[in-house]
Parts: sequence; C-alpha cells; structure tokens
Amino acid sequence: MLISGIFTLFIASLLIFNFWHMKKNDPIENEIIATFVERLASDPRNEEIMVEIRNLDLLARKAYFTSIWQVNVGSYILLFAGIIFALALKINTDLRRKITLPEGSDEKLFPSRIISQRWLLISGLTIIGFALLAGFLGKDQLKNFSPQHAAAFSRDSIDESIEVIQLVDPEANPVLTTDTPVENGQAEDNTNANEISIPAASASSKTYYGIEDFKKNQNTFRGALGHGISYSKNIPVDWDGASGKNIKWKVATTKSGFNSPVIWEDKIFISGGDKTARIVSCFDRHKGQLIWEKEVKDIPGSPAAPPRTTDDTGLAAPTMAVDGYYVYAIFGTGDIIAFDLDGNRIWARNLGVPDNHYGHSSSLIVWENKLIVQYDSGKGGRMLVLYTETGETIWDIKRPNLISWSSPILVDDKGKMQVVTSTDPYVAGYDLETGNELWKVECMMGEVAPSPGYYNGLIYATNEYAILAAIDPAAGPAVVWENDEYLAEVSSPVASDGILYIATSYGVLVAYDALTGEKYWEHEFNNGFYSSPMVADGKLYIIDMGGVMHIISADKTGNIIGQPELGEDGYALPAFADNRLYFRTNTSLYCIEEE
Repeated sequence: MLISGIFTLFIASLLIFNFWHMKKNDPIENEIIATFVERLASDPRNEEIMVEIRNLDLLARKAYFTSIWQVNVGSYILLFAGIIFALALKINTDLRRKITLPEGSDEKLFPSRIISQRWLLISGLTIIGFALLAGFLGKDQLKNFSPQHAAAFSRDSIDESIEVIQLVDPEANPVLTTDTPVENGQAEDNTNANEISIPAASASSKTYYGIEDFKKNQNTFRGALGHGISYSKNIPVDWDGASGKNIKWKVATTKSGFNSPVIWEDKIFISGGDKTARIVSCFDRHKGQLIWEKEVKDIPGSPAAPPRTTDDTGLAAPTMAVDGYYVYAIFGTGDIIAFDLDGNRIWARNLGVPDNHYGHSSSLIVWENKLIVQYDSGKGGRMLVLYTETGETIWDIKRPNLISWSSPILVDDKGKMQVVTSTDPYVAGYDLETGNELWKVECMMGEVAPSPGYYNGLIYATNEYAILAAIDPAAGPAVVWENDEYLAEVSSPVASDGILYIATSYGVLVAYDALTGEKYWEHEFNNGFYSSPMVADGKLYIIDMGGVMHIISADKTGNIIGQPELGEDGYALPAFADNRLYFRTNTSLYCIEEE
C-alpha cells in the first residue's frame, strides 16, 4: 500500500508539473521563432534564416509528439497505480479489522490515527484528481498547437474578434434547393446517416460524363479522379512573370484563396473568401474575361461570422469540382453550394461549421450523380456523399479517425468505383455507392494533409512523422514497401509510368520506383513545396512557395528542363489545357502560352 501510494503521488506530481510547464511555455508563443520570422519578413531570401526556422520548427514538432506521449502514458500509469493503491488500501483495512486490540493500549490513540489516515487519503485523492484534470487539460491544450507553417507561430495574423462557432448537428442541417433565399430554420434535412435518401422521383435521366471527358478537362483537384495526371499536350515550359514573357493574360481576383483552378471546356472556375464574403468566379479561359461571379450567401445554418482560420489556409482552401453540368464549391464555414455553368444557383446547404484549428481544406470530387465530401474535423472522422442534382444526402458516415486536411481520390476497381482517403491513423477505401468500408490500413499519424496517390493497383500515402507507404488493398490489405527518408507535410504524392514522386516542405523532390521503393533521384531546391506535383506531357510540374515552377523529366533521369518564375508566391496547383497552363495566386489568375 505504501509503495503504490508513493508511486501514485509521484506520477500525479509529474503530471501536475507537466501541465504547469506547458501552460507556462506556450509552444505557439515562441519568442525565438517569432524573432526569426520577423527577420525573414525583412529579408525573405535569406536561406540561413529559413534553415533556422525549419530546425526550430522540427524541434517544436518533436516536443509536441513527445508531450502527447507523456500525457497519454502518464494518465494511464496514474490510473493503473491508483487502482493498485485502492486495492491495497482495501486489503489493509480489512486485515486491520481482524486484529484484536492489545491489552493496555491507549484507546484514545486510534480515533486520532483514523482521522489522520482519512485526511491523508483525502489529500492524496485530491492530488490524484488534480493530476488527472491536468492530464485532460494538457491534451486539450496540445490541440491548439499549430506547426503547419512558420507564420502560424504568430497570433498576430488571427482575428480574435471572430466568433468561434461549434459544430452543428449534421442531421439538423437544412438543404436549400432553389434560388429563393430561405430563412434559417424554415427548411429541414431529415436525412439519416448511412442510408440512401434520394427519392425515386429525384432520379435523373441525364447522361453523366465519364473518365474520358474528365481527362479532357481538369475538373477536380489534381485532375481526373484526383490522381495528379494531366492528359493535355504541348504544355509551356518557359515564361517570366516579371517581364510578361509568354503571359497570355493576367486578371486580378476579387477574393483570395488557396484552391486550384478547375476547367470545363472554355470556362475556368475559382473560389475565394474572407470574413466579409465568399464567392465563386467563372472566367473565359481563352480571353481572361470574367463571365460571372456569385456570392455564397442566404444558406440556412450558415454561421453569422466565419470561424477562425490561419492565414495559410483561409476560408477558400478546398478546390472545387465541375462535372459538365454544375460546379460545386465548399468553404471553411461549412457552406457547400452548386451553380450551373451559367452561374444560376442550383442548391446550397451548410454541413456544420468544422471544428478545425487551421481551417477546412479537403477538396471536392465528383462522379456521375455523386459529390464526395471528406469532412474530418476535431469532432472526429466524417465522410458524406451528396446527390449532385439537389444536395440531398446519399450517405453520411462517421469514421474512427482524427482530423485531417487531405482530399479523397477515386479508384476504379474492376469497374466498381471506390473512395480512398488518408487520415490519422487509417488509409482506407469505401464503396462509392453505399459508403461501406472495403479495407483499411493503420499506418499514418500526425496532422495528415497529403492526399493519397495511385498507380497500378497500389495506394500511396505519406505524412511527416509517419511513413511513405505503398499499400496493396487486394493483398489483405498490406503495405508492400515503406520508406521514411523523405516525407511530405502538405504536398501529395503522384505516380506515373512506374515512378512515384514526393515533394517536401523543406525543398526536396524525390523519385522512387513505384513498385519496389528503390530511389532513382532527388533534387534539393531553395524553397519548400506546399503545392503537389503533377505529371503532364511527359514532364513533372511543381511550383514552390516562392513561385518558381520546377519542370523535370518524368523519368528515371530526373533532368531539370526549366525553372521559370511567376513573380508571386505559389501554393495552388496549376490547371492544364492543350498548349496552355493556368496559375492561381492569392491576387491573380494567369494564363501562360508560348508564342
């Protein structure tokens, strides 16, 4: 009893000290990193400062995961030790009751001893209670740690006046199916999760576009099915943003956003947003003229004020999807909306404001009459599919994973389409028709942002502080090979012609044999990558955070073909069309065409 009691108090004291230390040393308010960030702002090309920030960021991340491990393990050890102490105390008390009081003993001594023991027990339980509370609060505090970008270490970029709105019950969210504004509470969605909810009368007789049509148009994030492959030809390799060389047109955008452009035939679409408004814009992709621009508003359940997000995510990070009939957009407010290609509003609804300390960034993807939404948040994993005609829920599932920022991809498995996602801790595949889980592998951890890649039956998933895993869903599923030398933080993997490409946030681009994991080549550049690589016309295109496009032979040689500069920071993926390349920055939309 004494040993377990002392051990329990020792662990309790460590947890309380750990909680006090975490509160006193806020990982976000790091004066050293803040100083380096200020210096980098005045000298943005200083490579030494960048290296220092990266090293400090790495140490902060290691401390973050170590603290999580300490809090989790310490709490379980404390609980186990407390149970042992309670059992020992019970046995000790029972044994003492059986002992006869010795003759001549001072009977007045025993009541005072009992009172002392009770006070000791109450004090010990109080300390243990405070320790468990400290462990619980310590876990909550760690959720606020934001290491995704060096700028996020400063709270100056966050508007503290913005109201933080809690997640709304998704089953109570209304659907708006007409162009007429509806007051909050007038419409109601009675959809039940995991059930097909499309009325028979809603079935459409229209012919849906298929994979060959999607290959002709970059209709989703990372192209057809989200695989990171473009089928366009004669893509430009030389331009200069400063001089205007090969810049066919450039137009200013109304609102900022980190989403990539999507294309359908002669139209190109982007979304944007800030705390005042969210918009969807359509341009003539040949002339750069704005065809229409619509504000996203009057949606039942939409928050009165947008949720707090970091500057490197914002409210319009997810890339839209277009299927030839409608274009779909989702925002960090939880609002999701559909327009036809002429700008007429078809439907809109709110999915509940995501509990997300960076902001929502998972992009949309569409197939036939189904719009797929990955909606993982701080409340847990969630994925749903909406009917493209009305926005009604087809299926809505809760998943045993943590928050993520990655986007789903589609995989054609012998004529049956499945949705593949990467989260913490699972990479998993789901039946597109029903939402049933088909397979999953536990191999990810941390704040997962890269989307999966796909090639020749293998799924590729990666994340910093996890692994790079090549998964064969048909073999169990099983991880057929893995690597941890270079891991992506945000950029998604792409595989083509037997080669897998990975880009890191610290500026390394590497190529592996997609089937065996053998490394072919690696290049190190001055700026890191948040944008994902895409393969087009036999070349690999990827823009770094400084706005330099790295064009490399998509083969085992990895020869650098060109490194043209845009003149603005680059985070979004380019959109490809025959003879042309389209870029979206925070302020402009570019069209590049070689003369």
